[in-house]
Amino acid sequence: MSDRISVSIDKGVADVRLIRSDKMNALDDAMFTALIETGDALAANPDVRCVVISGEGRAFCAGLDMGNFGKMASGSSEGSSPAEGGGRLEKRTHGVSNRAQYAVRVWRELPVPVIAAVHGVAFGGGFQLTLGADMRYVAPDTQLSIMEIRWGLVPDMAGTQIMRHLAREDIVRELTYTGRRFSGEEAYEYGFATRVEADPLAAALETAREIASKSPSAIEASKRLLNAAVYAGEEEGLVLESVEQDVLISSPNQIEAVMSQMEKREANYAPARSGPVRKAG
Repeated sequence: MSDRISVSIDKGVADVRLIRSDKMNALDDAMFTALIETGDALAANPDVRCVVISGEGRAFCAGLDMGNFGKMASGSSEGSSPAEGGGRLEKRTHGVSNRAQYAVRVWRELPVPVIAAVHGVAFGGGFQLTLGADMRYVAPDTQLSIMEIRWGLVPDMAGTQIMRHLAREDIVRELTYTGRRFSGEEAYEYGFATRVEADPLAAALETAREIASKSPSAIEASKRLLNAAVYAGEEEGLVLESVEQDVLISSPNQIEAVMSQMEKREANYAPARSGPVRKAG
């Protein structure tokens, strides 16, 4: 999908860029496919330790391609999800997710941390795409919106399930009901942005390189725990902590972490994954 997304990998950091810049990286069918295929490929690559996703040109992602709305209005689309231009209930194609939802959830389910570097605009589906990342670095003048209400729709790319863990319920409701635009500074205030950065891509890559320098075994275990913490009860969460820690203690990468610190040298870690990671469903 080189006409929609480019990927370069350097020292464990995957630099993923939406490159449909002439359309402000709008989401068409090919972009949905590219997001899913790229996420799955990175999940299967044991050399990847952190991912940065950004958009080239004037925007991170302007949301759904306007052609999708035209298809919905004419009733000519054979698609299933509103995010793909249809009106039928889409079957679960990726575990608990349908195809449009998985284009966002694939980044949340990736074994390694993902940082979204956001500039320009992130509207509708573009905003929901940022939510799939572990962290969001946003330029202060970025314009964001849960814009689906403008088209008589609801956010249907997993947004309702992720937003509720990031921002106050009343904030989520107000932005969903009104579709109003808000800035990168406001996104930080609400809880949607991790950091406000003049150059979010440079800052995200810097953080990604720092993460990639740590034990991949511990990083991936941490992401599993933090993903599970969203739904796990206290007892289950405490047990999961102990299980992950028991596997890490005295493992080769944990020993290397200790020795590299004591010897004041760069660590030489083994990949944490030996093959493709099983997808949900």
